Amino acid sequence: MTAEASYRTRPLTAETWDDFAALVEANNGVWGGCWCLGFHPEGVKTGTVSEHREGKRAHVEAGTVHQILVYEGDDVVGWCQYGAPGELPNIKNPKRYEQGNDSPPDWRIGCIFTGSRHGGKGVARAAVTAALEAIKAAGGGVVEAYPEQVSGRPPQRGAYFHTGPEPLFEELGFVRDRQIAKWRWVMRRTV
Repeated sequence: MTAEASYRTRPLTAETWDDFAALVEANNGVWGGCWCLGFHPEGVKTGTVSEHREGKRAHVEAGTVHQILVYEGDDVVGWCQYGAPGELPNIKNPKRYEQGNDSPPDWRIGCIFTGSRHGGKGVARAAVTAALEAIKAAGGGVVEAYPEQVSGRPPQRGAYFHTGPEPLFEELGFVRDRQIAKWRWVMRRTV
């Protein structure tokens, strides 16, 4: 039995908000206060941490967020955010992204987060796998992710991998489409 097998997943909803918020608050608002709002239309370029929190909560209450939470027991230990491009329009390196963007995806995988005590234990894999299952259940289509290349570069701290490491997506059947930064790739898969 793998570590992943002990995890269960649930969508982020008003019912699971407190579970999500507990993990975010235990991790300084996630990367200094993002509250997993960076990919959403309003992003995090302005505003306070509390405004980001309320912005994320408003998305949850309005049903304009797709996010899979990973639980170990009663505690959320990570997540994977996904959504249609209109729901998650903000990606890093947008000018480079648009070069060669001949066919927009149906879905995007935004950020992936694992709590500090759970790194390397399969949380991200469980989250992305469940997100792909949810995408398939919603009709599927072309899914894009924007992971960081890990081979050929110095070790990085986890914050650099907020879109996940490339090997994870390779293992889940994604293939490179195009490079959009020195270490960042557009990867695609159809589900």
